[in-house]
Amino acid sequence: MLTTQPQLPAAPGYGKSSIGDVLTSAAAALGAPDFENVLKLPAAPRICVVLVDGLGKSLLKQRASHAPFLRGVMAQDSAGEYTRTLQAAFPSTTATSLTALGTGVVPGLHGMVGYDVLDPRQDKVVNLLGNWDAGVDPLTWQPYPTIFEKLAPSVPVTTVSLPHFANSPMTRAALRGSDFRGVQSTTDRVEVAAEALAATPTSLVYLYWSELDKAGHAHGSDSPEWEHKLEELDAGMKRLAAAAPADALILLTADHGMVDVPRSARIDYSLFPELIDGVRHTAGEPRMVHLYLEAECTEGHRQRLMAAWLEKFGKKAWVITRDEAIEAGYFGEVHENVRARIGDVLILARESIAFYDLRRVRLQAMDVVGQHGSITKAEREVPLLRIPVTAKQAKGKKRR
Repeated sequence: MLTTQPQLPAAPGYGKSSIGDVLTSAAAALGAPDFENVLKLPAAPRICVVLVDGLGKSLLKQRASHAPFLRGVMAQDSAGEYTRTLQAAFPSTTATSLTALGTGVVPGLHGMVGYDVLDPRQDKVVNLLGNWDAGVDPLTWQPYPTIFEKLAPSVPVTTVSLPHFANSPMTRAALRGSDFRGVQSTTDRVEVAAEALAATPTSLVYLYWSELDKAGHAHGSDSPEWEHKLEELDAGMKRLAAAAPADALILLTADHGMVDVPRSARIDYSLFPELIDGVRHTAGEPRMVHLYLEAECTEGHRQRLMAAWLEKFGKKAWVITRDEAIEAGYFGEVHENVRARIGDVLILARESIAFYDLRRVRLQAMDVVGQHGSITKAEREVPLLRIPVTAKQAKGKKRR
């Protein structure tokens, strides 16, 4: 390292206790061959995995008074049977973690290494979530088969999510291969998920819950709006537990946590020439910035750039090289095709701060309150809750 800075946190527990181990373990618990149940989930003929966007473990613990049903699940769990802590993928952002979930593959292989990243083939920054570039084919960018594709020939697999995600590039890259049910309201999503579980003797249902993350971005996780969405989630999980077949296994987890960043700590780093000297492209999340250097930049140039960042933000962020991040295991195994998508220098927020390049993003981007992307505990630690089914018998009632 160039100078003394806080020790880097450990890498996510890929293959042991990460978000990428949830669907692979669920597939094994269903009895599907060629999957390893590393999370030691109980065997079940029907499994529903609920992915709550933005529900960090610390947030759930801090706001448990607004989630009495989920609080009850956690309170009765003295032996760790129903509550565990998982690690989000790195960076702790939706595109990265959902692809790890959907494929069981680490970021360094699946290639979704940020909210937006450099496409070396086009020499341009491309978005990997909701605004895909026309020159990027999702199946080429992320070629690994999904868990859904592997299971579909033998186990009915259903996704219950918002309608506009049905054929989105993100879905095709990370979560392709299921019977997609597009449902707008959370109430209807719960009902459709319960019906899908009951429709066949064996099934896997993936239920996506986006509302909490949206409230956090707009208002912050420390807001009445966020608390209201947590209450809505809590009520939804109570309904799902009552409506699901008695032999179903319901698992609730998340793709990342969240940190509220005050307006005064949202920094336009493009205003400081020394922080962008020799930088050809910038990308990533405001809390996990990729800096891509000009081809002619020397090692000395990179050292000076990192020293400038450390001098200005050394107590508030980790400043590391691509090689250091890879050596630390942050991306897991890294394929050579993916390596160039990762910045030459990475800026990982350590405190409640966020970094923007307003030459590249709109000013409105700085209105976001709740943020994520870095490797702090608040962002990386997510819950895995096993929600006990309260139904007394398997249900097969169809929605009219």
